[in-house]
Amino acid sequence: MAIQFKNWMLCLIVAVCSLNAFAADHGTPEEAKNMVKKAVLFAKANGKDVFLAEVSNSKGRFVDRDLYISVYDVNGIVLAHGVNPKLIGKDVSTLNDVDGKFFIKDILYQAKANGKGSTDYKWPHPETKQYQAKSAYYEMVDGMIISCGHYKY
Repeated sequence: MAIQFKNWMLCLIVAVCSLNAFAADHGTPEEAKNMVKKAVLFAKANGKDVFLAEVSNSKGRFVDRDLYISVYDVNGIVLAHGVNPKLIGKDVSTLNDVDGKFFIKDILYQAKANGKGSTDYKWPHPETKQYQAKSAYYEMVDGMIISCGHYKY
């Protein structure tokens, strides 16, 4: 009986540790929002050119696990992207998710109307390649929309 209890406790400890490790590998809504706020402060303190270069640095301060900053102008042109430099200069205003939602248009509209907001959409997870619910938080500063999305686990 004591051996079974020890085995059960060991399994429980491993399961809890695994959940904590899984959570540590993924950004939270609060972390995504905080990253945007830090990016806004950095942009204001360092100017647009330095800011956009830092955002586009995949090893820089604005990439953390599955969180990264992307920056758009008010028309949906990508000004900087933390993990996909091929998007820089591209018009993504008509980009839609797997359900047909034009989430970039929603981001542009809300940012222009309110200065900040959040938008839900579905996007392929970089590891699993499966479509997964995601939410982006964004703020507008100096004609730039600074965004960070997090996957919903």
